[in-house]
Amino acid sequence: MSKAGMLKILYGEGETEAQAAAALAFEKAGFSVEKAIGRKELEEALKKGGFDLVVLGPTLTRNDRHHLPYMVKKAHAETSVLVMHTDGSRHPYVDACTDTGATLEHVVARIQGMRIAGLMPAAAAAGVGR
Repeated sequence: MSKAGMLKILYGEGETEAQAAAALAFEKAGFSVEKAIGRKELEEALKKGGFDLVVLGPTLTRNDRHHLPYMVKKAHAETSVLVMHTDGSRHPYVDACTDTGATLEHVVARIQGMRIAGLMPAAAAAGVGR
């Protein structure tokens, strides 16, 4: 996959240790990953922009996993949001979610499914997933 067609992910967690394995799995799947720890780092990264997907991990606080999707859409309405460890299906700004305890393989498959379904307009326009 060319760099131009590579899916760019902002991946936020509350704990560095929890982030390492998932970030590696995302990179092995061919995604470009920028990591952020905590709400403040996520919000700073969002100001810079340019992400196809923001993944909010399970070690973020419940409040952060609820609040940050609003911040993502406020900053960049076209950016998709995937929240791990929640039932985000009721949240109006969450594009996808995974259940508590989902494996990294399931999360990667969920992201691939979002690309194929066209839930990430920037990636779909670049021909990613075709």
